[in-house]
Amino acid sequence: MIQQNVNYLTKEGYQKFEQELTVLRDQRRDEIAATLREIMASGDFEDSSEYDMVKAEQAFVEGRIRELEILLATARVIEEEISETVQVGSKVTIEETGYPPESFRIVGPAESNPAQGKISYLSPLGRALIDRKTGDEVKVSSPDGSFTVKILGVE
Repeated sequence: MIQQNVNYLTKEGYQKFEQELTVLRDQRRDEIAATLREIMASGDFEDSSEYDMVKAEQAFVEGRIRELEILLATARVIEEEISETVQVGSKVTIEETGYPPESFRIVGPAESNPAQGKISYLSPLGRALIDRKTGDEVKVSSPDGSFTVKILGVE
């Protein structure tokens, strides 16, 4: 069952975001601070475009750190369970008439990347597939119009 205010992540996704947070906190933050110290030590920095650029980068990094801290604090790692129905974490193979079969892993929005075969459970296709099973024909309503897919398999 999908819970509100939970960020569903695969184990790999959790590790990726955790690593990004570590790099930003332990490395990138220090690099930016050192650059700012150098600029300020040089004297006339108030009208410096380099100073403004580094301050903007610092704001971006601090914002991303906060974003990742919240994401990881509210994360729930997807357990790979065997289920007959499509759930967050499921790999599902679908076919739309006239097109070859496609396989997707259903993930949370933070990890969604259709080019890598990962779709969010909040996307139109993801929403339509949740709680369905192999053999079901599912109507998907998207901003580009409606279409129907058949579920060929759920892993």
